[in-house]
Amino acid sequence: MEKTVYFSDNFFSSGETEIFNEDQKIIGKLDLRSAFSAAVDIKAPDGKIILSGSFGFFSNKWYIKDHEEKELGELRERFAFFKSIYEYKAHGRGIYRLECPAFSREYTLFDENDELAAEFKRTDSFFEAAAFELSDYTTALETEELVAVVMGMNAIQKRRSSQNSAAPPAT
Repeated sequence: MEKTVYFSDNFFSSGETEIFNEDQKIIGKLDLRSAFSAAVDIKAPDGKIILSGSFGFFSNKWYIKDHEEKELGELRERFAFFKSIYEYKAHGRGIYRLECPAFSREYTLFDENDELAAEFKRTDSFFEAAAFELSDYTTALETEELVAVVMGMNAIQKRRSSQNSAAPPAT
């Protein structure tokens, strides 16, 4: 069954934002813990933490954990020409491939059988904080986990972008 949700980052990547369903009903919260780290908490509407996502210590992998700190999966970027590819290992539930053509704002998540599991797109404008529309087609991953995967992909892209802009000029 398809489920579509909407959520966004904050401009300074800290504070809480709401997660909405198609009817614009708040179904959860996204807590961007700090402007100095990329960690996020996915919360129920009552504020209880459902999932968390963060980078590992000195790692470019994004780890997703449940409310008891049990690791559910890890997201990492794969090297590819002319498109972005990420791999999400959902521990005990398969390996998923997240793809985006070059210069696109639309992403597709496939399971191990190359079946469509989810798709999402950035809906923000140039000077706005990142905003996403996520369509979930799988029962193997909870929608909240997919939100954490999307935020992890966004965090990996931000980290790569800041590393590239901070690199010294080539001589």
